[in-house]
Amino acid sequence: MRVSYLLSIGGVCLALIGYGQKPIFSTPLSPRLANYQIDVKLDPVTKKLDGRETLTWKNSSNDVIRELQFHLYLNAFRNEQSTFMRESGGQLRGDQIDRNAKENPYGSIDVVSMKVRGGESLAYQFFQPDDANRDDHTVIRVPLSKPVGPGETIVLDIAFRAKLPKIFARTGFSRDFFLVGQWFPKIGVYEPAGTRYQPAGPGATGRWNCHQFHAHSEFYADYGVYDVNITTPKDYWVSAVGLYQSEKLHSNGTKTILYHAEDVVDFAWTASPHFKVINDKWKRPSGGEVAIELVMQPEHVHQAQRHLDAAKAALTYFDKHLGKYPFPNLTIVDPPLHASGSFGMEYPTFITAGTASFLPAGARFPEEVTIHEFGHQYFMQLLATNEFEEAWLDEGFNQYYEGRIMDATYGARSSQIDLFGFRWGDLESSRDSYVHQDNPALGSSFGNTWQLPDGQYGVLTYSKTATWMRTLEGLVGRPVMDEIMQTYFIRWKFKHPDGQNFIDIVNELVPKRLGTKYGPNMDWFFKQVLYGDNVVDYELLSIRNRKQDGRQQSIVTVQNNGDAAMPVDILVHFDNGHEVMLFWDGKGRQHQFTVSENAKAVWANVDPKQKIYMDTNLNNNSLTLEPSSAPAAKFATKFLFWIENWMQWLAWLA
Repeated sequence: MRVSYLLSIGGVCLALIGYGQKPIFSTPLSPRLANYQIDVKLDPVTKKLDGRETLTWKNSSNDVIRELQFHLYLNAFRNEQSTFMRESGGQLRGDQIDRNAKENPYGSIDVVSMKVRGGESLAYQFFQPDDANRDDHTVIRVPLSKPVGPGETIVLDIAFRAKLPKIFARTGFSRDFFLVGQWFPKIGVYEPAGTRYQPAGPGATGRWNCHQFHAHSEFYADYGVYDVNITTPKDYWVSAVGLYQSEKLHSNGTKTILYHAEDVVDFAWTASPHFKVINDKWKRPSGGEVAIELVMQPEHVHQAQRHLDAAKAALTYFDKHLGKYPFPNLTIVDPPLHASGSFGMEYPTFITAGTASFLPAGARFPEEVTIHEFGHQYFMQLLATNEFEEAWLDEGFNQYYEGRIMDATYGARSSQIDLFGFRWGDLESSRDSYVHQDNPALGSSFGNTWQLPDGQYGVLTYSKTATWMRTLEGLVGRPVMDEIMQTYFIRWKFKHPDGQNFIDIVNELVPKRLGTKYGPNMDWFFKQVLYGDNVVDYELLSIRNRKQDGRQQSIVTVQNNGDAAMPVDILVHFDNGHEVMLFWDGKGRQHQFTVSENAKAVWANVDPKQKIYMDTNLNNNSLTLEPSSAPAAKFATKFLFWIENWMQWLAWLA
């Protein structure tokens, strides 16, 4: 029987129980092309996995498939010569491989055997589709003597052994905590002709999309059904993708847990003898509910409600503004601080958060990471975009929604930090990360993630994309933006969309809702913000008042200091209280407006509603003929107050 804990959260006693039946969708949600049955045994002493896998793969193309391709992700950690280690230097997101650890910090995976069910044994070859690094063993090709024809299915029986790395990059072990991701031989995606950027038409064929494991790329896989038996010591709690089905105790002190998942693109799991587990539910406004399993470290239990509230906020917001979360459950894993390399990771129905026991309520890292990782359920899982080649479609879109949800839930100016008098918003933080680069023209967000400019993956993929998404919202309005995103989600869920699929929907809906306000389509926008590196910086250059033929005139000059052209509003305020809104298409270096008004212009503001969120310098957007130092003085006082209190808090921690 599955071990349960009883914890009191917010005065409410929650009984913690396992799930006892498989979820059965009335019809499959996805094509279910790659289906896995896996039996795996964890040895917590040696940190090794012993696995047997049955893969049932369907050829959905019109091509004759003469070879299969697989990811062996754990080989990224095999030695210092893998492409992942060369690119990362053994460091990711601030965490570094512990080369001096007493326990072997490296990881690997070996395919012991691979056979066609009822047929031949298969040999495989390592190859490197992305670079010339012959020491990289994260991808294999498997030639077939009997090809898989169009619409046919092949069943493979695979035996494998793996050694988990010491956690510094998503997966592995830290003491007796295990986060097991990217751990089994996983088939790549065969993209038929016409899929994503593949040509269509007579004679066109598809291709395998099976990239090496790079430092700055994540994953891409087909949908399937997973049945996974996980054997661990009996005192370990196990949580995983999908739903718990059963537990069997063995006489040797181990147990086997069965998990079942449908219509998912990956499978990961966690195990530890120290978890405290809390169960809760989120009720859909339209009916039905999602069971939430929160798997926490004992020292973090006092923060459980923060995680639950954040998860419910995300579920509610996405349900209202994007689409329905179709799964009956969500598991949130709280890794220990010594396993911080596994913080903030996403798998279908299963995410990792991250916190520290001393983190105050005003530092909303647990909430932010919970909301962010849940958002991946839509872009990584339900849409399953290619994170190797177009990470912005997942991370960037998700960062945009993280900002929307955090700001709506905790306040636009305080959603990320509300501490010691200092407040900082989430979407504001994304913009700040992009605009305060030494050179905001740092490159295009489009392209293979491992080929983006050095050191700029995070800014280009997350921050810049979130910022131009907010700019698109500013231009078209929130209702049209929501319609764009809802249409994209409904039309492309479970279908691996690409960037052009999204742009096509923007170009379809913006003219339909706004006419020709921005031209026949929005290609001009994406050419600058996605495919280009253009920079926006509007400046309110000058205001002059004069008498002309006995009439009062105001001359307002606006300058574009960047190389991007964005349509922009200019608000002019007169000394009689009247205001006029002007419009400039943003083309050219300068534009001068002459306004006849029976009053003098007092101040003017470029982009008063901050539609152009990408503007790199908001300080030069306004100009007044009656300057006041009050706002600057107020900010300076507030900043000094925050610094003083922050230093006191750090001293207290020490």
